[in-house]
Amino acid sequence: MSHNAPVVPETMRAAVLSSIDKGLEIHKIRTPRPRAGEVLVKVSACGLCHSDLHVIGGAIAFPLPAVLGHEVAGQVVELGPGTEHSGLQVGQRVAGAFLMPCGDCPACAAGRDDLCGPFFSMNRLKGTLYDGETRLADLDGNPIAMYSMGGLAEYCVIPVTSVAPVPDTVDPVASAILGCAALTAYGAVRRSADLRAGQSVAVVATGGVGSNVIQLARAFGAKDVIAIDISDEKLDAALALGATAVVNSATENARERAFEITGGFGVDIAFEVLGRPQTWETALNVLRDGGRMVPIGLGAGVQTAGVEINRTVRRSQSIVGSYGALTRQDLPEVIRLAEAGIIRYEDIVTRQVSLDEVADTYEALRRGEIQGRAVVKM
Repeated sequence: MSHNAPVVPETMRAAVLSSIDKGLEIHKIRTPRPRAGEVLVKVSACGLCHSDLHVIGGAIAFPLPAVLGHEVAGQVVELGPGTEHSGLQVGQRVAGAFLMPCGDCPACAAGRDDLCGPFFSMNRLKGTLYDGETRLADLDGNPIAMYSMGGLAEYCVIPVTSVAPVPDTVDPVASAILGCAALTAYGAVRRSADLRAGQSVAVVATGGVGSNVIQLARAFGAKDVIAIDISDEKLDAALALGATAVVNSATENARERAFEITGGFGVDIAFEVLGRPQTWETALNVLRDGGRMVPIGLGAGVQTAGVEINRTVRRSQSIVGSYGALTRQDLPEVIRLAEAGIIRYEDIVTRQVSLDEVADTYEALRRGEIQGRAVVKM
C-alpha cells in the first residue's frame, strides 16, 4: 500500500440482522479487507431498497447474522491484489452495483452479468463472495453473511466488476441509488423492454425503481408514460419526474384509464415494479395486443401471480423478466446519465437518515410512507 493510503480502522459500525425477531441492530464488527479482485470502499451512503424488506421480514430466507444494504456510494480506500487493470485508485469515488458478477462463469463470459451463477448460488443463497467466504465477522471472528456487499456499514468490500467511478460533480450521498434503483430501471428500459421512441409505457408502482423507470422511459423517447400507484403523493412526484399521465388504481379503473389515454389500444410496454399479484394483474391489464410486460419487482418468497392464458396467447403478449442490468456495461452509463442530469437522482432521494435510524426507516418503507428512496448517510 502506498504511504498516503488512508488508515483503515480495525472495527466499524454496521447494521446487523441477527434474527428476524430482533430486526436490525447497530453493532461494532471487524472491518472487512479486500481479497483478489476486490476493493474496500468507505461508504458515504447506502440506499434502503424494498427488496431488503423480504429478508428483514423473513419472507426470503438468507443466512443470519447478516449485513444488508446493496446500493452504495463511497470512496476506494484499499485495492486487493489483481486489480491493476481495473482503472481504480485509492481515493477515487465510486458507486457499487447490487448485482456483482463473478466475471468468470459461463453467463458472465457470454456478457450476461445479470445471470451470473455464483452471484445467485453463493451470494444470494449463502451470503458469501466467490471464494466461498464472507468478508465480514464479529469481534470474536464469527462470520457474518453479506447481502451483496453488505453496504449498511462504514466500510464494505466489493468485487471490481461491480464498482464504477463517479465524478466529483455527482452528489456523494444521493448517488447511492445509482447501483440498484437506477441500474435496475436502466436494465428494464434499455435491455428487457428494448424501449423505442414513440412507444407508450405504463409504470405500475412508482417507488425508488419506478421513479427511475419514468425518467428513463422519457429519456428513451416514450410518447405516453402513465404512472400507476395507490398513493396520490407518489403520483404527484411521478408527474414532476416526467410522467405524462397518472392513475390512482385504488380509486380509478387502471385498464380503462390506460386504454383511454392510448386511444383505445393499451400500452406497448408495462413495467411492474413491486412484485405483488395485484400489480402483476394491473400491468397485464393495461397492455395492448402484442405488448410486453416487464416485471422488475421481487416477490416475497415463492410468490405466484395469475396470467390469463388465452389473452396472452391470442393477443400475442409477452412477459420478459428483468433482474438488474449488465453491471459492467450499464453501471458506467447510469452514472453518465446521472451526471448529465437525465437521471435526476437527487429528486428521487427524499429522505437522508443516520445509521441509527435504519430500522425505523425500513419500517416506514414497509408501511409505504417513503416516496422515492431513503438513504443512510454515513
